[in-house]
Amino acid sequence: MRLQELIADLPGVRLPEGENPEITGLATDSRKVQPGDLFVAIRGGQEVDRHPYVPQALAAGAVAAVVEVPVEAGTAVQVQVPSTRRALAEMARRFYGKPDEALRMVGVTGTNGKTTTAYLIHAVLEAAGWKPGLIGTVEYRVGTQRRPAENSTPEAHDLHRMLREMVGEGCQAAVMEATSHGLALDRVHGIGYEAAVFTNLTRDHLDFHGTPEAYLAAKALLFDNLGKDAQAVVNVDDPVAQRLLAHCKARVVSYGTSDTAQVRIRNGHTSWQGSTLHLETPAGDLDLEMALQGRFNFWNGAAAVAVGLAMEIDPGVIAEAVREVRVPGRFEAVDRGQDFGIVVDYSHTPDSLENALEAARELTKNRLICVFGCGGDRDRGKRPEMGRVSARLADVSVVTSDNPRTEDPEAIVQDILPGLGETTCKVEIDRRAAIEWAVQHAGAGDLVLIAGKGHEDYQIIGREKSHFDDREVAAEAVERRKK
Repeated sequence: MRLQELIADLPGVRLPEGENPEITGLATDSRKVQPGDLFVAIRGGQEVDRHPYVPQALAAGAVAAVVEVPVEAGTAVQVQVPSTRRALAEMARRFYGKPDEALRMVGVTGTNGKTTTAYLIHAVLEAAGWKPGLIGTVEYRVGTQRRPAENSTPEAHDLHRMLREMVGEGCQAAVMEATSHGLALDRVHGIGYEAAVFTNLTRDHLDFHGTPEAYLAAKALLFDNLGKDAQAVVNVDDPVAQRLLAHCKARVVSYGTSDTAQVRIRNGHTSWQGSTLHLETPAGDLDLEMALQGRFNFWNGAAAVAVGLAMEIDPGVIAEAVREVRVPGRFEAVDRGQDFGIVVDYSHTPDSLENALEAARELTKNRLICVFGCGGDRDRGKRPEMGRVSARLADVSVVTSDNPRTEDPEAIVQDILPGLGETTCKVEIDRRAAIEWAVQHAGAGDLVLIAGKGHEDYQIIGREKSHFDDREVAAEAVERRKK
């Protein structure tokens, strides 16, 4: 595709004169540029401004650059636009032939439950025979391929390349997590969603968004841009639901426990064996059995049902599809034959930790032990709140490191401790040692909840990323305990 064709009609674009090179790829990282690429100097968010790297990108073979301000780069072709991120999304969609138009697109946003809800919806669409792709926090599924996820919502050019691959693999639908970062940074700009799901909104990512209002506004972008023929599937129990829909033109499909919910949660039960759920729906009453545990999964299950019904899938197909869905690192049991429970969960916000602890309490005969920390270089304000949640709901709190990144792990713990007050607490900065301590001190009938990292198989200390999987560490601790 020629440059002029790719940039035509970009809002506010300043068209370069003269050269019109052939573009063979798009890049935003100068270290990954291939000859023939168009380099897009994205900026904003928490990432490094790419404008200073334009000369390196050109030296590596980029034939032109898209910038917001001109860069000293000799006679190289530079395309100036108001927003390089918005331009990247529009160019990527065009470059890859608008693959979203060939797929029934479902986006899922919210603070908690995105990943589980996306897995459930994926299972429903798969049961309907649509061979769906999946893009989310845990993994990407493209046809029969499964890849570890790098970003929950990839950069726009990576996203559209993956959607094009899905079309090539015969996929007819795609389910993706639309994170607040992905929405605010225009990664999903221009995608035509058939359905968008809102799970809930609680405190998270204020280090990025600044205020709760800005965080809500980012989530609302998914619904602001829906067409009138799309479906907005919304948790009506959440107090921000109506504000989220203020500018939404799509048909609203509500779910929750409220009397006004179109897919209404009437009752349910959860245990180690899974959950059962009774729903009232426009298609009649529906009983679900799910392998997923915890009351919070009632809402995730209801959301998947609401999407399935909105997309005219048979209720019986939906019920069968969700039965055996399991999600790595989401309330995942570690069972090595021990006489106490171990659950690993991704809960890293006050609300998600509260949900996980409440679910764990229902399954605990004796003491509930909570191992948790908070990520570094992230919202400090939620740290004491996490402590307060654990103090209120756990019998023993073990405070440790999560991914401290470039922050001092001791300082992060000191931010958490005021929330714990005078409750029983063990501080162990080393996460492996903290899990070991919890496992060794658990008694028969106790339950150890290891919160914060879930499916992640790494830990980031400083700028170093090393292998670390809570599930593996817990299992090894159990084996040592047996000796």
